[in-house]
Amino acid sequence: MRLDKFLKVSRLIKRRTVANSVSEMGRVFVNGNPAKPAKQLKTGDIIEIEYASGKEKVEVLKVPEGNVSIQESSTLYRIIE
Repeated sequence: MRLDKFLKVSRLIKRRTVANSVSEMGRVFVNGNPAKPAKQLKTGDIIEIEYASGKEKVEVLKVPEGNVSIQESSTLYRIIE
């Protein structure tokens, strides 16, 4: 699954267009490297997002096939920091 879609489906970022622009600005890192929105994610990847108010670091636990429910979205990742 693409990075921008995962950020939206997991509800780490509310809209895919916002996830796209944040990635293009170089504020999203996958495994320590700056990541473009089309970066393919796999289980075990570490995503670090730089927000205006701070940073969030998560580990991908599951890559879904499509959209998921609100209750299931929090099971897709584990917060590291």
